[in-house]
Amino acid sequence: MPHVYLDYAGFSPVDPRVVAVMRPFLEGGVGNPSASHSLGQEARASLDGARTKVARLIGGAPEGVIFTASATEANNLAVKGLTQRAPGRHVVTSAIEHISVLNPCRDLEKRGYTVTYVPVDGEGRVDPEAVARALSPDTAFVAIMAANGEIGTLQSIREVGRLAHARGVPFHVDAVGAAGRVALSVDDCYVDLLTLSSNDLYGPPGAGALWARPGLRLAPLILGGGQESGYRSGTENLPAIVGMGMAAEFARVEGPAERARLGPLRDRLLAGLLERVPGARVTGARGAGRLPHHASVVVSGVKADSVLLELDARGIAASSGSACNTLTGEPSHVLRAIGCDREASEGSLCFTLGRWTTAGEIDQALEALPAVVARLRRLAP
Repeated sequence: MPHVYLDYAGFSPVDPRVVAVMRPFLEGGVGNPSASHSLGQEARASLDGARTKVARLIGGAPEGVIFTASATEANNLAVKGLTQRAPGRHVVTSAIEHISVLNPCRDLEKRGYTVTYVPVDGEGRVDPEAVARALSPDTAFVAIMAANGEIGTLQSIREVGRLAHARGVPFHVDAVGAAGRVALSVDDCYVDLLTLSSNDLYGPPGAGALWARPGLRLAPLILGGGQESGYRSGTENLPAIVGMGMAAEFARVEGPAERARLGPLRDRLLAGLLERVPGARVTGARGAGRLPHHASVVVSGVKADSVLLELDARGIAASSGSACNTLTGEPSHVLRAIGCDREASEGSLCFTLGRWTTAGEIDQALEALPAVVARLRRLAP
């Protein structure tokens, strides 16, 4: 097991306090939330309590929370659920959305929809006015993420939401990675749908949620017994959902202090990387325009896979970007969108900090990486 874990965006360790809350739901004595007996009623109360906690994190109505098995499912429900109910045949999104938004949009194109992929600048920022110019009377919805998980850039979702709202177009935000780490209110940002991931909140994997503004009509992806107000049939994963609710509550209460602690550690890591690794440059925005726990760079003259293997051998876990892109084997669409050529993309490194990251661990990474890069460059043909 690595001694220094800097891949919180890939998988966040589950908070032990969350595990303690989940344990009774895994050990028995808990009913089905749809059952009418007392155990079922207790389970229903626990489910509703988790719904309230998740909604409280984003300032939304609890009845808008639809629990899913993952953020990927929630994004699919938003994209496909809206287009099956909305009359428009046009979608506006950005070139750097997560593939669980982009791939459903590409599927829509195969079925006759038109999708506008709004470009980004060199730091990965979407221009809200470009989104507004892309809107048409036929636009079914707009989907812009709150922050990019690969380069850490925060988006101006409040301005995008305001412009979409003024035109009466539903606005979806993928808030994975941002919720709990930056201030986020669905009402202040004119958000109609918002995606959350349990594990990115230090909750268990296997749970996610889509918040949909009450009154907005979606078509369900999964049909069956009508759970989750008919939007997500199947017996609810109560242990994971309760864990997600507790994780959301901790994120809401402790988020400001965690942001204040991690921001300086992130800046220390980025500054050290630029100072100690020749040919390294930051990808994404700087300072307040970036997720407080996120540091990403491209390093010339090395392959990221080799760097990560050597870091792992030294007890340091990091990544080269989105874990989902790693699984598909596709080159990074995000790095292409911000102007990185293939050679630069091959040296992409991503370090994400979290609840248990210490200053000493940052120093360990800064000591190890320059030596690893220098060695690999010497070995390169």
